[in-house]
Formats: sequence, C-alpha cells, structure tokens
Amino acid sequence: MSGIGPVEPGEGTRAWDTADDAADAGTPPEPPEPPRGRYAQVYAAHRRAVLAGAATVVVLAGGGYLYATRPASAPKPEPTPRETPYPSQAVVVSYLGPVTRSGRTPRGRFGFEVELSVRYGPPITVEQLTQPYEGLSLRTDPRTPFRIGTKTAQKIVVTMRVVECGKAPESAGLPFLDVTLRNTRAIEAHSFILGERYAQDLSDALQVACSNDSMSSPNG
Repeated sequence: MSGIGPVEPGEGTRAWDTADDAADAGTPPEPPEPPRGRYAQVYAAHRRAVLAGAATVVVLAGGGYLYATRPASAPKPEPTPRETPYPSQAVVVSYLGPVTRSGRTPRGRFGFEVELSVRYGPPITVEQLTQPYEGLSLRTDPRTPFRIGTKTAQKIVVTMRVVECGKAPESAGLPFLDVTLRNTRAIEAHSFILGERYAQDLSDALQVACSNDSMSSPNG
C-alpha cells in the first residue's frame, strides 16, 4: 500500500520540539524591557503616579473601614438637678469676735458677733439658738426665728448673761452653740463649734464676770 502520511518517530528518537514547546508553555514570560531614552522618563513618571494613587486609595479605604467599625461611644447622662441639702449641710456659722463693752454694761453681761450664711440650696430659717451651760442665759439680735438665703449673710449679736457663777464653766474648752435650722427638706438641731478664738473670749468674759464676786449670782 502506498501513500504519504505523518512520519512516525522511530525507536530511540524523542520529540524535541514538543518537549521544548511544553517547557516554554510552563515558564512565565519575561517582562518587557522598559523603554529607554525620552520615553523612559515618561514611563517612570507615569509609574510613580500610578503607585501613589493606589497607595492613597488603600489608605482611604482602610480609614473608612476603621471609622465604620469603630465602637459606639456611650451617651452622656443627662445632668440631674442638685438635691436639696439638709440645712446643717448648707449653713456656715462663723465667729467674728467680742462686742465692745460700754461703761454702763453690767459686769455679768457680754456679747459676741456671729455670722450665718447659706452656701447653696433654698433659704434656711433659724428657729432657735442656745448654749449648753446651765449658769448662762442667751438672747440674740435679731431675735429668732429669722430667715437667711444664699445672697446675703446674716450677722447676729449673741448676748450672754451669767445667772449663776457656780454653774458657769471656769474655762471653756470647746464651747459651741446649738442651732435649730429648717428648710424645705428637714428641720434639725445642730451643734456648731466656733473655734479657739471663741473659746478664749468666752473664758475671759466669764473670768471678768465671776472672779471678784463672792455671791453666786453677779450683777447683770
């Protein structure tokens, strides 16, 4: 039988072209050489612009993601009005000093100036003001009850009279005044210690009132 067909590889032969083509197909193509000369500058500038633009897009995208996924901040609580204080918490009692005695003032009578003020809250009514010593009597000017507010402090003259020297303290260590206070929240009695100056002035006044008196009650 005669005819022309494809040539079969003989024994001991290899298909070099086919193997080479397969090898070339599995190898990635080499990148083209960058242009040279004047076109090289244009190519480099274009490449830098593309890379910078891509970096900007990445940064913006990352920032948008962080903003979208940020934890929600807790809402701030609404401010609440200040609670009305107890009167003893809002009032301040300050000792100012002794009242100057006149020549006609009885020996057993003396006075002090005290100031009451309200730091905050509603007005406070001073219902009563007393002292703890049995041998002394006390009155105030203005007389109780009186009202004080936050705008103006109230100055008070406290006048004491020795009614019995034997029951008056020889030396007042920590003397105090008992003040009954009332506001819209409560009514309460509170003891206010007026400090060392008041203790010294009271002790001096008691010594003057009772030191030269052989009787139990000084004139006054």
